[in-house]
Amino acid sequence: MKVTIEQAALLKALGHVHRVVERRNTIPILSNVLIRAEERRLQLKATDLDIEVTEVIEADVSQAGATTVPAHVLHDIVRKLPDGAQVSLEQTGDTGQLLLRSGRSRFVLQSLPAGDFPDLAAGVLSHAFDVPATELRRLIEKTQFAISTEETRYYLNGIYLHCVAGEAGAVLRAVATDGHRLAQADTPAPAGASGMPGVIVPKKTVAEIQKLLAEASGEVKVELSSAKVRFTTGSVVFTSKLIDGTFPDYARVIPTRNDKRLTVELAEFAGSVDRVSTISSERGRAVKLALADGKLTLSVNNPDAGQATEELSVDYGETPLEIGFNARYLLDITQQLDGDTALFKLAEPGSPTLIQDREGAPTLYVLMPMRV
Repeated sequence: MKVTIEQAALLKALGHVHRVVERRNTIPILSNVLIRAEERRLQLKATDLDIEVTEVIEADVSQAGATTVPAHVLHDIVRKLPDGAQVSLEQTGDTGQLLLRSGRSRFVLQSLPAGDFPDLAAGVLSHAFDVPATELRRLIEKTQFAISTEETRYYLNGIYLHCVAGEAGAVLRAVATDGHRLAQADTPAPAGASGMPGVIVPKKTVAEIQKLLAEASGEVKVELSSAKVRFTTGSVVFTSKLIDGTFPDYARVIPTRNDKRLTVELAEFAGSVDRVSTISSERGRAVKLALADGKLTLSVNNPDAGQATEELSVDYGETPLEIGFNARYLLDITQQLDGDTALFKLAEPGSPTLIQDREGAPTLYVLMPMRV
């Protein structure tokens, strides 16, 4: 193999693929990136056996071939080369080592045979559809903070992606919950999504896709089956196993009869919660909301640190109510809201609360109360 490529193009591609490689691996080949040169193209591939990322970029290929070298080492070398430099990659001798040259720099990297590199064969992907990158990014950004990190409830360690019938037609819906809060976001269902199996996309996959989508524009091709999902954006192909489990019936915890409506100025409310929670205990992070006609009093009482209260003028005309929430969870949700105001639909102090930008918004949040 002998190939020449620009440093910037190689660095960008390595940046996409090397992130899935774990720093510590008991299987040496999983520490490597597969490099395959053929017909003016250079293919880079990395995997951790659950996720596989492939990118193909243009290159000047003098001799076709393939090898694997340590992913993080190669990325660090290319990252430190001068901008605009030309990079030459060449297999040397019988040992198959990779010689990297750029200007006056010369590196010889230990390699492992390309034939030993695992292939995360996708099998048959039964459903395929195109979704705007902006919409897929929004579905992820609005829900990923609520993914559970509790390993014993592994079926909550991801985003549940599925199609449902909405009031204005079919929607592609993303849901995440950790048992304390629930996030739900909708977008009109793309052609081809109807009838797709509901799938749970793992937390690590969600994080990597989010990074890829930050640079993406146009359409993202999504292909999936009940076991795997594949995202294609530009020259990057991202394949992942799905969580093998059953997501709970989340609709049962979304309140439909909460009749007490509270509307607050979003920035003012978030600032108040942030201030009074300064003295809350790290363990509980509890803040109490006391509602009366047109007034909201936020308070924190921490025996070890003191007390804090703050009053806000709000739109509330229902019977007085006192309810407690985890301040961190409240702030996480307010950061996801896009409007100038937030609508809270409340019931009893022990019942879940529904939070939205406005009535009928495409995203909604459910927050379980705390005893305070």
